[in-house]
Amino acid sequence: MDVTVSELMELFLQSPLVTWVKTFGPFGSGSQDNLTMYMDLADGIFLNQIMLQIDPRPTNQRINKHVNNDVNLRIQNLTILVRNIKTYYQKNRSQGLSNSNQGLWG
Repeated sequence: MDVTVSELMELFLQSPLVTWVKTFGPFGSGSQDNLTMYMDLADGIFLNQIMLQIDPRPTNQRINKHVNNDVNLRIQNLTILVRNIKTYYQKNRSQGLSNSNQGLWG
């Protein structure tokens, strides 16, 4: 059975991770079109905005808000996101270990 790209995208957009991301509000463009929602995630802008809600401490790195299908800009945004997640985890790791009742984002 061959699976099309649009079917794979639909499955991804129905995944628990994307469902959780949607709880933070509408994606950047506000569109319900699957391709647009996917691109809103792939460009890293919306995911970086979520990370700022989780950890509002300012960073010195600015995300590229106008990616326009530029792979390099997407990679830069996602690199910033991963770096911010790592920093958040490292700063909060000891708190999570000392007080396990706080949950993941404690």
